[in-house]
Amino acid sequence: MPNRLAHETSPYLLQHADNPVDWWPWSAEAFEEARRRDVPVLLSVGYSSCHWCHVMAHESFEDAATAAFLGEHFVSVKVDREERPDVDAVYMEAVQAATGQGGWPMTVFLTPDAEPFYFGTYFPPDPRHGMPSFGQVLEGVRQAWQTRRDEVADVAGKIVRDLAQREIGYGTARPPGEEELAQALLALTREYDARRGGFGGAPKFPPSMVIEFLLRHHARTGSEGALQMAADTCERMARGGMHDQLGGGFARYSVDRDWVVPHFEKMLYDNALLCRVYAHLWRATGSDFARRVALATADFMVRELRTAEGGFASALDADSDDGTGKHVEGAYYVWTLAQLREVLGAEDAELAARCFGVTEEGTFEHGASVLQLPVQEGVFDADRVESVRRRLLAERAGRPAPGRDDKVVAAWNGLAIAALAETGAYFDRPDLVEAAVGAADLLVRLHMDEHAALVRTSKDGRAGANAGVLEDYADVAEGFLALASVTGEGVWLEFAGLLLGHVLTRFTDPESGALYDTAVDAEQLIRRPQDPTDNATPSGWSAAAGALLGYAAHTGSEAHRTAAERALGVVGALGPRVPRFIGWGLAVAEALLDGPREVAVVGPSLDDAAARALHRTALLGTAPGTVVAYGTPDSEEFPLLADRPLVHGEPAAYVCRDFTCDAPTTDPDRLRTALGG
Repeated sequence: MPNRLAHETSPYLLQHADNPVDWWPWSAEAFEEARRRDVPVLLSVGYSSCHWCHVMAHESFEDAATAAFLGEHFVSVKVDREERPDVDAVYMEAVQAATGQGGWPMTVFLTPDAEPFYFGTYFPPDPRHGMPSFGQVLEGVRQAWQTRRDEVADVAGKIVRDLAQREIGYGTARPPGEEELAQALLALTREYDARRGGFGGAPKFPPSMVIEFLLRHHARTGSEGALQMAADTCERMARGGMHDQLGGGFARYSVDRDWVVPHFEKMLYDNALLCRVYAHLWRATGSDFARRVALATADFMVRELRTAEGGFASALDADSDDGTGKHVEGAYYVWTLAQLREVLGAEDAELAARCFGVTEEGTFEHGASVLQLPVQEGVFDADRVESVRRRLLAERAGRPAPGRDDKVVAAWNGLAIAALAETGAYFDRPDLVEAAVGAADLLVRLHMDEHAALVRTSKDGRAGANAGVLEDYADVAEGFLALASVTGEGVWLEFAGLLLGHVLTRFTDPESGALYDTAVDAEQLIRRPQDPTDNATPSGWSAAAGALLGYAAHTGSEAHRTAAERALGVVGALGPRVPRFIGWGLAVAEALLDGPREVAVVGPSLDDAAARALHRTALLGTAPGTVVAYGTPDSEEFPLLADRPLVHGEPAAYVCRDFTCDAPTTDPDRLRTALGG
């Protein structure tokens, strides 16, 4: 019989709807039930494309005996971390504080007052590698609850008190200056892997936000070292196994230092961030390689992640059927030499093996190889390689495909909107801009209410029940601002302003200017989550600072600029010490130091060829955080267009910075020089 998850919108929760475990979704009713029965709560947190979440589900949550024990002695609550990042953040902080590590699946035992007292991640069905079995853990918690209740209460109370005292040191409300950004760059240089690209050791995650900082720092200061780190890292990632050499797009991370073997799940947020990174790298360098990667990543998102409603799905699983009915990680993506020969014939298989680094012994498991694009001597026949790639891709399309998490997350769609809008504009791909507009339309239509408050998720055209968090408001505003600059449609600026109004009134501490991840009127957890550091995506804090700054540049709003400056105070404190974990905050600080520049492009019509040339030049300017308004002199779509006439009847561009404006120009070359293009 299905449990209480059958009517949820989360694909992850729906994966557990037929478990014998009597799951509850996160709700007040679940904790009331635990209180009524006087039993603890098992909180299990994961997400749909998480490999070890699937493993634990199969081993334990599909087991009838385990389910019966849970039903008798616990209330079991299942949470999708992507739907409830606030719940995930609060208890992950507790897990990391208690154990020194964290991850998913996350397994936490709570009192009926939602206070945690015992923690873990994955537990196996039998004791192994020094880990107790899940059954042993359950029995130990049951005994402690029944025989040592005072001790449990003391532990839970201490943990909650400790969490309450873990306040962030914001530094001052002053944003970082030249010195702090130079210190951040120096710290990154020390952690840079000069031989392989990237930062630190294995596993290696794509440092998208750090690369954005490096590109902006280069644009503002001319630092060749910053550009070199960005360009080399991008090339290494795109040549490695983390990049899908056949179908485009990137996997979540590389398990090794050399970018060879990925963790195969593909996330919308990684691909949105990396698409934008490679587009910006092309803008800075003209690299044809960066252009190809940006476009392949954009095409992957549109082809494989776009939903019927026009939004973008969250993820593709790492695991898929290997053809025998068994789900295996990477089965969809890897190749043996024998498989190459079967598809391509001996001669082209040899070419494919050399081109894509496929070896007899394999670079992955069971003699299979992850396709790469190693740097090699000699020249390959480009047409022949493309023919090989197309045939392999067609053959792969016949394999059982990885599962797709069709949940539309507001924040990640905001990131995708920004990436697709800019990539489409840079490379004359109006279909990509249209895809960005389609996703933006869905967010306005389905995720925003009449007060412009956001819900975090939707699925199959149905809005979820969970309120948007700070990153949703910030990333969607960022996407709308990019769309406004690209399309010349001021309605997207208006929508961004409505969302940022919520940031100012519901997410910002009026005393310190610090930002919280949840709104002041959101569900109260044991702690109000607040984290300024980047993880897989820009922190809500940094993303909000960037969107506030961009909106202020568009509108002249002092309130929004002041809020951005106050929010960036934490970047001054953390940037020099942990730059890898606050890259987007550093990128926003670069924009603030540069102005940012405000560009108004006016023409007799949006379709005028000379006006469009100026508009494109403005969009291609590398000056950090530049905002662009595009329209006719009588337009009321953008504040920056006010009192901006044509010059001698010709389209013109006006560039302003720090309350000072250059003389208007009708010459794209002069505009390019003014914007560092």
